[in-house]
Amino acid sequence: MHRVRLSIYAASFAFFVIGLAGGSAAPPSQGNSEMQGIPPEKVAGYVHAILKADRTIYTTHIVNRMQEKGVVSATEHWEQDNALPLPAQFLQHSGKLVAESGAGIRYRLISLWPIYQRNSPANDLERQGLESFSRIPAQPFTGIASSGKKRYFQAIYPDLAVSAACIKCHNAHPLSPKRDFKLNDVMGGIAITIPLE
Repeated sequence: MHRVRLSIYAASFAFFVIGLAGGSAAPPSQGNSEMQGIPPEKVAGYVHAILKADRTIYTTHIVNRMQEKGVVSATEHWEQDNALPLPAQFLQHSGKLVAESGAGIRYRLISLWPIYQRNSPANDLERQGLESFSRIPAQPFTGIASSGKKRYFQAIYPDLAVSAACIKCHNAHPLSPKRDFKLNDVMGGIAITIPLE
């Protein structure tokens, strides 16, 4: 049941993002054969605003509220425990669904202190973005990354510990390389990747 609700929500979000990324081009102007569209910086900003709002609502109004009332808790092994996914897992699952949609846009959580290595920076740009948050924690880090012949715009936004659940999970997890997070610390980043071709 939880998996179905999660999939429905993530599918709705995926269709919105596909429309934003794929349907953003304006008709060609007179004498210009190239399509004009929304700059990737703006698309990344739109996507991040939605992710941040959805994640905050999920964390504070669903996970925290349900746990405080003793209705249901969020656990790492939520499928086996018949529980809610942790906020990080919720974002990861919706990001996977968007990636599988074929729209080309991707987003995922990354960290310099990942619990699982799949959440490590995938390239130098992601690493530089995460490192920049120690100097400028409120500003996204952007740039162009390449994979083979393909070029991608990437925006890395700081991911803050917005609730006690985030801190408790990371500080207590046996695989966590960092166990002294405090509320509002930068725990990592949300990497948004947009194809440029």
